[in-house]
Amino acid sequence: MGSHRLGSSGKPAPRSDGLRNRASLVAAARTALDSGEKVSLEAIARTAGVGIATLYRHFPTREALVEAVYSVELDHVTDSAAALLNGRPADEALRAWIDIYAAFVTKKQRVADTLRIGLSAKLITTPDTRHRITQAVQQLLTAGVADGTLRSGIDPDDVAVMLHGVLSSVSQAQDQAQTNRVLELAMHALRSRPAP
Repeated sequence: MGSHRLGSSGKPAPRSDGLRNRASLVAAARTALDSGEKVSLEAIARTAGVGIATLYRHFPTREALVEAVYSVELDHVTDSAAALLNGRPADEALRAWIDIYAAFVTKKQRVADTLRIGLSAKLITTPDTRHRITQAVQQLLTAGVADGTLRSGIDPDDVAVMLHGVLSSVSQAQDQAQTNRVLELAMHALRSRPAP
């Protein structure tokens, strides 16, 4: 009998082909969700280059697959704050980050019903989205106070609430020009000086 490596939990560590298959399935599901169309799980499996049984082995329900995509998208939003601060003023980094967050909010609205069903049926866990978004905002605000581009004394949770409210409202109108104007108004409230 072959031996299996044990992970830190004492359970067998995931095999590399299993990890690849999972990543391929999540990537295919992200693409499908970006299209805005309801795509079958069979089509997602085909796009990922695996069989439907492999999909169900990793994600026994549609809700579980959507939760995995949501988690990857949330990681992208929160991790991008530090990368955007590299080599640019914090107010510019914050404005670029808001665009990334806006795309995340739009995608979240597309899968909101699926997430609600999964949460109510206890098929998925409650994500700590607001806490993580607030931490990313805090990182950007702290850098902005340090470099003088953003006002001091701003509560990052207030910014997170403001942005979520704004983005939830304007994204439904699907007017990108209005979205940009409203986000510039929000940035005007956060900058320590007017944008050039």
